[in-house]
Amino acid sequence: MKLLALLAGSSALASAVMVPQAWADEAPADGHVQPSSQIVVTAPFQRDRLDILSGVSVVQGEELAQALRSTLGETLDRFPGVSATSFGPNASRPVLRGLQGERVRILTDGVGAFDVSNTSADHAVAINPLLAERIEVLRGPATLLFGSSAIGGVVNVIDKRIPRQIPDEPVHVDMIGTYGSAADERSVGGAVDVPLAGKFVIHADGSYMKTGNLRVGGNVLAPVARLTALANAGTEDEDQSAEGISFAENAALKGRLPNSGAETWTAGVGAALITDSGNMGIAYSRYDSLYGVPVRYAVRPGEEQEGPRLDVAQDRLDLRAEVETGGGLLKSIRARAGYASYRHFELEGDGAIGTAFYNKGLEGRLELVQADRGAWKGASGVQYFSRDFNVIGDEAFLPKSSTQQLGLFTLQQIDLGALKLEGGARYEHTVAQAFPTGDQPQFFGGKRTFDTLSASAGASYGFAQGWRLGVNLSRTARAPSAEELFANGPHAGTQAFEVGSPDFKVERATGLEAVLRGQGAGFNLEASAYYNWFDNFIYEDLTGEVEDGLPVYQFGQAKARYYGFEVQASATLAKLGGMDLVADGLADYVHAEVVGIGPAPRIPPLRVQGGLALNGKNVDLRGEVEWSDSQNRTTAFETQTASFTVVNAQVNYRPWGNDRPLSFALSANNIFDVDARRHASFLKDFAPLAGRDIRITARASF
Repeated sequence: MKLLALLAGSSALASAVMVPQAWADEAPADGHVQPSSQIVVTAPFQRDRLDILSGVSVVQGEELAQALRSTLGETLDRFPGVSATSFGPNASRPVLRGLQGERVRILTDGVGAFDVSNTSADHAVAINPLLAERIEVLRGPATLLFGSSAIGGVVNVIDKRIPRQIPDEPVHVDMIGTYGSAADERSVGGAVDVPLAGKFVIHADGSYMKTGNLRVGGNVLAPVARLTALANAGTEDEDQSAEGISFAENAALKGRLPNSGAETWTAGVGAALITDSGNMGIAYSRYDSLYGVPVRYAVRPGEEQEGPRLDVAQDRLDLRAEVETGGGLLKSIRARAGYASYRHFELEGDGAIGTAFYNKGLEGRLELVQADRGAWKGASGVQYFSRDFNVIGDEAFLPKSSTQQLGLFTLQQIDLGALKLEGGARYEHTVAQAFPTGDQPQFFGGKRTFDTLSASAGASYGFAQGWRLGVNLSRTARAPSAEELFANGPHAGTQAFEVGSPDFKVERATGLEAVLRGQGAGFNLEASAYYNWFDNFIYEDLTGEVEDGLPVYQFGQAKARYYGFEVQASATLAKLGGMDLVADGLADYVHAEVVGIGPAPRIPPLRVQGGLALNGKNVDLRGEVEWSDSQNRTTAFETQTASFTVVNAQVNYRPWGNDRPLSFALSANNIFDVDARRHASFLKDFAPLAGRDIRITARASF
């Protein structure tokens, strides 16, 4: 059955993509672009997607508008190799090839998000995808440019807050609005760019989103949790549970996901000087959100349950500059920096602050892009990162800590026509230090210093017109994070008492990946297979002990193996009048094992998606089916996850084609209202994915 499903899904998602003029010389008249011909900008120099030596996804334009959800994870989860943490509808971070948290870097235009979403799955990413112009997901050699914590990959969200080009109009406006029925979601976003004196551009943007409790397709609790709750209902032991808890009432919950509403707003202003030889700009933004975290319901005696709300605020300052030197040595010099002050309060049921998180982050990078020397091009640079992090409250599981990191990197490419060679390297010096107070004897006090060297090399060969096969080999090293080194306390977000180790060694991974890309008249194909060998892999293990009413999870180190594949393709089957009939699909799979321990936790199962679309100048029609296999390879502290199949349909309408950029989208997601749960989620047994969701989106640019 799995083999048949895999063969049936060996075709991929290739929806309409509109390419901005800054990233492509000319877009086709109907706005549809072959994925293999997209330009990827997350690197010091732009590259055609066909030439990149690892898996990559690019989403923008109508495709991004159609995919938009309230979180970054849910926006990207339908792309090859990408899943999501899905800690309810408000906190969902991307999972790349089964890796999440510290092993995936989330960037805003090349620098960090400066939030604490890496610390816990219940913490939202402080990026609103509603204002994104383009999102790129990368793995492989190019990730070395952005830090050792990109060992799993990079998600780069690109916006226009610092303008890149001078508008043709006296005032340029972008607007988007969405309504989603599953959570009564209402969201609107807009941006305005105004050119001044032919060289200056000022920018302003804002967004607002409000949702109610999410509608789900059936019971709130998964079958295994319901059975456990019912088995303990009405027993004498039920009196030992927290006050007011009824196991039978928990088991009967259905229809809506309690405590999952949210209200989020953002605002930003920016300005840039843009000339023929370069640009320089600055931007300020504010992110503010109040959202509920779905309850982890009690199903056994002694378990507590709470539904906290998180009050999040971030103030952020960004700088970007680039100058074309025109010299014989350097083509351009680029600088990018960001600073943010972030805090969030975890609110109890009565509104009192239970635990407070504070984070101040600074990141800057300088890139020197070499002048092309015939077939040789490249870039090198330096990056600095600083983070001051503090948790205050009864559930503080970490001491006050700071992390400083200095990195030197280079990426070099040689283009010999059919044969392309690429190599990258990164040296990194990291200092992590903990500052426990006198009343925190449980925490380590002191610092750890790490020096790491990572490198990659690869080659691709164009063996036929439009076809290219690439192979890359990498050896990467990641310094343990402050959370992994210094944790020793109750973590309510994950319902665990987490214990790290200040004695951890550097985590190292050797990766091998092969990529095949091809396109021709009316079709395209992209497939990749990878194998990663980890040494000193940091993992969590249940000890069987209980502290502060929570199970104890001890972080340890061991060898680990991650391998899998991704495949996507599309083909034009026929032309019907002025429309193209296109079949597409994707499939991905990852297998992960901690050697000597067992399966790695929260690994997405095999997934297959297939669709059929009619694409025209004014109208696109599409239907798709996504099947996710059951996940039975679990750790001792996980439950199995059942398979599910969801059916979606959508219509895109452009009244004036692409001559006047106005579009409307209507979609029906999870049409048959199935109970769907994502295995990568900590909260999958208590927070299913959305049930039937009818979404309407309008987008305009003028």
